[in-house]
Amino acid sequence: MDGGGRLVPRFGELLKAQRERIGLTQQGLADHATLSVRALRDMEAGRVRRPRHETVRLIADALRLEGRTRAAFEAAARQREFEAEPVAPPTAHTALVGREAETEALTRALAEHGDRLVSLVGLSGVGKSRLALEVAWRIYLGASWSVHWVACDERRSAGRPAHSGALRALTPCGRFDELAEQVGDRPALLVLDGADDGVEAAALDELLRGCRELRVLVTARTPRGLTGEQVVPLAPLPTPAPGPEHTPQAPSESAAVRLLASRLRRLRPGYAPLPEDAPVLAELCRYLDGLPRALEYVAGWSLVQSPRQILRQLTDTPFTLPAPPVVPRPRGDVHQSLRTALGELTPHQLLVLDQLTAEEGDRSVEEIAAESGRPLPECLQTVHELLCRGVIRSVAADDGVRFAALNLFRVLWREARDTRRPDGAGEPAAAGLPVLEALAR
Repeated sequence: MDGGGRLVPRFGELLKAQRERIGLTQQGLADHATLSVRALRDMEAGRVRRPRHETVRLIADALRLEGRTRAAFEAAARQREFEAEPVAPPTAHTALVGREAETEALTRALAEHGDRLVSLVGLSGVGKSRLALEVAWRIYLGASWSVHWVACDERRSAGRPAHSGALRALTPCGRFDELAEQVGDRPALLVLDGADDGVEAAALDELLRGCRELRVLVTARTPRGLTGEQVVPLAPLPTPAPGPEHTPQAPSESAAVRLLASRLRRLRPGYAPLPEDAPVLAELCRYLDGLPRALEYVAGWSLVQSPRQILRQLTDTPFTLPAPPVVPRPRGDVHQSLRTALGELTPHQLLVLDQLTAEEGDRSVEEIAAESGRPLPECLQTVHELLCRGVIRSVAADDGVRFAALNLFRVLWREARDTRRPDGAGEPAAAGLPVLEALAR
């Protein structure tokens, strides 16, 4: 209805009628309005929810509409009665375990607090994509927003442009301007999942300016350095604290153990941990730092080995944990993912990581600065960068925040150090930073 209570024709129908009135083809009108023919076709078919004001102005100018005819045309573009259903995100095939707080915080940041560009960062395999999918579904179901999901890694493996900076080629519609037309001025969420090759800042800025209610969620191993980017580091799942006593109930309170047990039950229906299994599951989760992908792999290998056998194999031999055959889309080896993370570190970051891996326990930034002899502000920045990359974790303490390296990086450090011992005995031939640099290569 317009302001006088009269029924306003559907914009797509009115657009087609006005175009045919002056004898223009879709291609002809698109050329005159400097739009893509696909965008024009989608508007006529009703697939565009609400075209942007600038787009409507260009079309009206190309159609030479004036006076009441132009006012009716613009009113039809603003109507809400015939909007299409919101676009749904991809289907989730597994339950999300242990990310309740993160899901709530990200959903509120995007849908309620108005954050327009959020980057969810962390180690490969920490669960960024699954968490982003959960947030997308929360927003789709709770706020009725359209969700445009771009799987950057899938497009790269399919031979499409490897650099997600080619944002126009990575949008679900195939072109940047077509996505802008689909979104218009309506609230919507764009997810750039696995954007490790980068995002074209200029194209993204243009998209955010043109679509004032659009929110963007990026997942990547490291921050993308985009203007206005709100970086959210994703840590591994919490693991059970070590202790002399273990019961099947106590470790199950840990999110990491809950995830591992749920995946074991999925592959081995009826599986119920025995009392003697509880400490093994807890130790597996601690050894693997609560990394969701590593725990998924352990559950997959449980078809041919017991959790106790898997733990013994992990701790008695050089660390390796490849994807089992039951994983639908193999993602390589956890060991290689960790080496990739090391290879992306700067020399200063490797120096701090060396301090945290050389000995057990945790350290404050002040202790790191004192031991290294480097200025405190520089150490604060480096620790912040390592935390965002997911290679260290924060530890709450009475005297403030302390930091510790992930156990798996300690394992890799020890293994690399031991392999460099001459004749397998004595002090390492080279230790500390050279070891980590060798791992990173």
